[in-house]
Amino acid sequence: MKLKLLLFLIGCAFAGNVFAQQGFPFDNEIRAFKHQDSVSFPKPNGILFIGSSSIRLWSDLEQRFADEPIIKRGVGGSEIWQLVDYYTPYILFPYHPRKVFIYAGENDIAGGKSAQSVADNFAKLWVMIHEKLPKAEVYYMSIKPSPVRAKFYAEVYKANDLIKTYLQNKPKSHYVDLVTAIYKPGTSMPDSSLFRGDYLHLNPKGYDKWQAVLQPLVK
Repeated sequence: MKLKLLLFLIGCAFAGNVFAQQGFPFDNEIRAFKHQDSVSFPKPNGILFIGSSSIRLWSDLEQRFADEPIIKRGVGGSEIWQLVDYYTPYILFPYHPRKVFIYAGENDIAGGKSAQSVADNFAKLWVMIHEKLPKAEVYYMSIKPSPVRAKFYAEVYKANDLIKTYLQNKPKSHYVDLVTAIYKPGTSMPDSSLFRGDYLHLNPKGYDKWQAVLQPLVK
């Protein structure tokens, strides 16, 4: 056990050097997670939530699923390709989770990337997880249509459809429809009352809607 801890601390120090030398995106947040891990490393077989600010800003995520070993590792502003290229060795694989919930892709599309690009990068991520953690269940949380990003809706829905289709025949894999959960009743448009004042991030009522869908899956 002492040897494992020593190796982990050495890895953290090495990661810090890499971050500094390569201009690692969102390096402060990754460093904070590594420091948190050095103080109290999560037990294996937990339930990991990774992704962008919709995960990072879910401030009461652990409390909402208080009976489960939740590990929250949201990186604000991150894109799905960054999970593939940078983050998995630091905020995914070390935890050996039994379930991985992923919310990513919205920022890619808002940054000008195509739905196909998001789907292709998710496919890369899925393969990485399946190879490293073959027993883990993977849940892709659909990209939400944020009111402030209405001009991207078509690409958002296309990305969701591509990923849903990709996952259909994949083992231990699930597409989670969170889009309809935040629609205004009787419409196919998001309910703006479920969002913060920026009309980009969910407010507590919005997270209530997500929780209702996720509750039976987070077990």
